[in-house]
Amino acid sequence: MARFIFITGGVVSSLGKGLMAASLAALLQARGYRVRIRKFDPYLNVDPGTMSPYQHGEVYVTDDGAETDLDLGHYERFTGVAARQSDNVTSGRIYRDIITKERRGDYLGATVQVVPHVTDAIKTFARAETDDLDFVLCEIGGTVGDIESLPFIEAIRQLRNEEGRDKTLSVHVTLVPYIAAAGELKTKPTQHSVRELASLGVQPDILLCRCEKPLPEGERAKIAQFCNVRKEAVIPALDADSIYSVPVQYHGEGLDSEVLRAFGLHDVREPDLTAWYDIMDRKRHPEGEVTIGVVGKYVSLPDAYKSLNEALAHGGMANRVKVNIRWLDAEMFERGDDLAAQLEPMHGILVPGGFGERGSEGKIESVKFARERGVPFFGLCLGMQMACIEAARNTSGIEKASSTEFGPTDEPVVGLITEWMSAEGLQKRGANTDLGGTMRLGAYEAKLSPNSHVATIYGANDISERHRHRYEVNGAYRDRLESGGLVFSGMSPDGMLPEIVERPDHPWFIGVQFHPELKSKPFDPHPLFKGFIEAAVKQSRLV
Repeated sequence: MARFIFITGGVVSSLGKGLMAASLAALLQARGYRVRIRKFDPYLNVDPGTMSPYQHGEVYVTDDGAETDLDLGHYERFTGVAARQSDNVTSGRIYRDIITKERRGDYLGATVQVVPHVTDAIKTFARAETDDLDFVLCEIGGTVGDIESLPFIEAIRQLRNEEGRDKTLSVHVTLVPYIAAAGELKTKPTQHSVRELASLGVQPDILLCRCEKPLPEGERAKIAQFCNVRKEAVIPALDADSIYSVPVQYHGEGLDSEVLRAFGLHDVREPDLTAWYDIMDRKRHPEGEVTIGVVGKYVSLPDAYKSLNEALAHGGMANRVKVNIRWLDAEMFERGDDLAAQLEPMHGILVPGGFGERGSEGKIESVKFARERGVPFFGLCLGMQMACIEAARNTSGIEKASSTEFGPTDEPVVGLITEWMSAEGLQKRGANTDLGGTMRLGAYEAKLSPNSHVATIYGANDISERHRHRYEVNGAYRDRLESGGLVFSGMSPDGMLPEIVERPDHPWFIGVQFHPELKSKPFDPHPLFKGFIEAAVKQSRLV
């Protein structure tokens, strides 16, 4: 029977609950336990799919087509356990489902209330599909004391009573700030945060204290005394040099040992952290460095491209080089900024996914620069579409080539997908369909041309990758684009939807309709990112 670990945060947001959950899960996994992590998001959006990346960072997509919180990316990267639809829920989704049932009359005239209906739905979600697991880690989004998170806190209070204290554990992530003027760490914010949580009926068993300076034993004992936990259960969490150092760091502070002790598990094997030590070594001792220019739309907020950032780092670790990322706003190339001056120092150019016309012409110019100068190029989703429009305009003689996403066009090289085949059958969509949850979402198979560059990179002709897009390269233009040197080297199994394009006459030029960054892991870098950074290393030696 699965044991539950509930993770809450206090004092301030952005303390790293998601990273803590991922690290703890990785440590338990390294001891031989089967784990899964779930995220409870209190906001009223049904999912993050329609939210601006500036609001909530990237949207992480699972194999089964769920649009989820970016923390699920951390979970996958640290554990290798593929996330599912059932691993992320929002208040919006819970309320939507309850109101749908109420409108149908499912409640037989009963008054629908937060308790028990909302809390029961949260508990059902927490318990679903847990039979084959040893530990389920449940992260509650937001900060304790937020109005919107109250139903979730109440639900975990009930769960702890129902499952028993031997099957549940509460971990509270909090802040111990350093006041420079006083020259000391202050414990009072943590005390207040724990008091707030306890007032809601949840007494934490373990405190993970984020702090800038080492936590003195006196302050540690003080926190333990006033927060009603064991001194050993007050775990200091200092800033790490890399997120991939965190599991080893938390193990050194005794986090996983204290969790197992709290569950009464004493005769357990020590964790095998060999893979994590190797990752840390590759990260800390690179044998060179490369600079990758990412020409995007949301570059002022790196969390908008979180998985991409990490996938590039994984590619660097695979090649034992440090990857420096230069975030370049595509719009600056539309304002007349010197494109060559910005891009010439780059050892590789990457155009990521995105939506909308803003910055598109700057991205197209970046593709042109990479093609003409022989700089390694990698286009993801919209990046591939921009590569096709660039090819159409400049190598295939289609001057007015554009995308219907940007408005009416006589040459729709990129257009709205109106239908595609999924596991559920034929999916159809029109121009006026709701935006949320209506894209081509989740894992789809593709067939690669046997002699293509990508088939060599993958070492296979059949692949499966995750998608999130509403528009697709128009297959009717394939022949004209290929006549200009852009080869369609990957297609959907039915041969209808272009998945990969490449240029055989270029050192490394690949565009993909999917998001390979979502499947990259530090201990298993995605082959495309591994290959892209390898090409960038070669380019760095030529410059």
